[in-house]
Amino acid sequence: MSGLYAAAEEKAGSRQLLQEKASEYKENQKISHVSLRPLQATVLEKTPKTKATASSKAEPTLQKSGLDVHVGNSKGQHLSPLDTVIPGVDMEGSPDGDSDEDTTLGLDDFSGLSSYERKRLKNISENANFFASLQLSESAARLREMITKRQPPESKRKKPKKRENGTGCRRSMRLQNVDPSGVSLPETPTQPTVVEDENPLLPPGPLEMTPENRDDNSELFKGFLQTWAEVSKTSRSKNTEKELSSIKSYKASLGGMVINGETVCKVTKGSILSVALHPSEIRTLVAAGAKSGQVGLWDVTHQPKEDGVYVFQPHSQPVSCLYFSPANPAHILSLSYDGTLRCGDFSKAVFEEVYRNERSSFSSFDFLAEDASSLIVGHWDGSMSLVDRRTPGTSYEKLINSSMRKIRTVHVHPVHRQYFITAGLSDVHLYDARRLNPKGNQPLISLTEHTKSIASAYFSPFTGNRVVTTCADCKLRIFDSSCISSQISLLTTIKHNTITGRWLTRFQAVWDPKQEDCFIVGSMAHPRQVEIFHESGKWVHSFLDGECLASVCSINAMHPTQYILAGGNSSGKIHVFMS
Repeated sequence: MSGLYAAAEEKAGSRQLLQEKASEYKENQKISHVSLRPLQATVLEKTPKTKATASSKAEPTLQKSGLDVHVGNSKGQHLSPLDTVIPGVDMEGSPDGDSDEDTTLGLDDFSGLSSYERKRLKNISENANFFASLQLSESAARLREMITKRQPPESKRKKPKKRENGTGCRRSMRLQNVDPSGVSLPETPTQPTVVEDENPLLPPGPLEMTPENRDDNSELFKGFLQTWAEVSKTSRSKNTEKELSSIKSYKASLGGMVINGETVCKVTKGSILSVALHPSEIRTLVAAGAKSGQVGLWDVTHQPKEDGVYVFQPHSQPVSCLYFSPANPAHILSLSYDGTLRCGDFSKAVFEEVYRNERSSFSSFDFLAEDASSLIVGHWDGSMSLVDRRTPGTSYEKLINSSMRKIRTVHVHPVHRQYFITAGLSDVHLYDARRLNPKGNQPLISLTEHTKSIASAYFSPFTGNRVVTTCADCKLRIFDSSCISSQISLLTTIKHNTITGRWLTRFQAVWDPKQEDCFIVGSMAHPRQVEIFHESGKWVHSFLDGECLASVCSINAMHPTQYILAGGNSSGKIHVFMS
């Protein structure tokens, strides 16, 4: 027993000596702590009995040492990581557990360890030497310094100080307002800058018919005016009866209408907003109102066609409505956004002023009386004016405030002329001219079936029993107005593309004045065409020609007695289909 105690004490002394050597090595290498991953190892069960006895005796001594080496059992437990690394030990374990000669730190003291523990300590030492050679601590310290190092702030540019007595930029004597001798000149009074109006109003009163595209003193222009005056006399004397043709014969007549290069001509500058056909049956005369304020007249039967076009400037803003007088076809009435309504008289070669209101902008008008003596005028702000041409002056008889925010078109019933219909933003109203109150008026009937902005609303030409409306919701609607009561019923709805965009004039469906139940409207379809529909919603005819009609005709008008169609586009051209 005394021999076993002596051996244990000897082993404990060797362990203590080994720990002191390890501490000394750490101080020399300046390694404070090396953390290694835990290594999984098992104790070999089959070892020589003599060595197993020695290792079992040395196990309590290892647990008490500062190396913290825990030997697992044969069940595969994990070894705890070593907080202390023993460098400088280069040992090789032999199969029988005996050590070789490469022992630098008292290898004889490890004679009690197994071969596995010797190899394990050797691996730990090699790993520690490898990590020490990588110098990870120094690299981490340098990286930490680079991250935490504060970059110097950008230096702002210092503004140079102004020299108080220094000479500035050179300036000429003219800019200094001095003469060559150095004497200052008197200051010149500054004149206020006048901003010119893009569309100045034309002077009030009558304007002479002066063509902008020709010489007004030429014999050709005088013959032009004489032709229009003579044709108007023959048209006024003839009384035509209104007869409704059958759909079959009407389709056959429409099929005979053609277009060619001689019936297409540029009449105005800019988009065409209104078109009117003279009622003459001798010559084909077309009038067009433009966005530029021009009114163009074209004698289609004149050759060459360029000599039959005359352009006038009776307005300064767009001409949105144009009619030949039903009482005297030698008169053409034009209404403009500039707040003026003029009557062009071909016999006198003058544009007379019928109505003027510079504080408002006009949108549309129609004749309340068959002799064209009284008019109803719609304003863009929703108000209306009653104008009597027999009264001296250019003012209104009555200014009426309606319940509409905006009025686009005004149309009078062809039989009961006290009724008129207006189209606005999203509603259509029917009024009685005998009950208009200047302070405020409620409509007799409101058509509320529309969901978007309305472009136009017109009565049928013979009886007024139908109303056709054009709406921005891509629908054409036909209403039954045969009985004007508290409500007008909706008859037909036709899907039709009415989205013309920004650069094209909006579509307006208008009735054929010689066919009670058919109306004309422009189309966005390809090839470009003008379409005619029946009041039942059925398609009737399409005017198209790939060579001569290559643009959208937004505004169209039919001759009251002849099969002649005139369509205007947004570049100032008139396209005429005729038999």
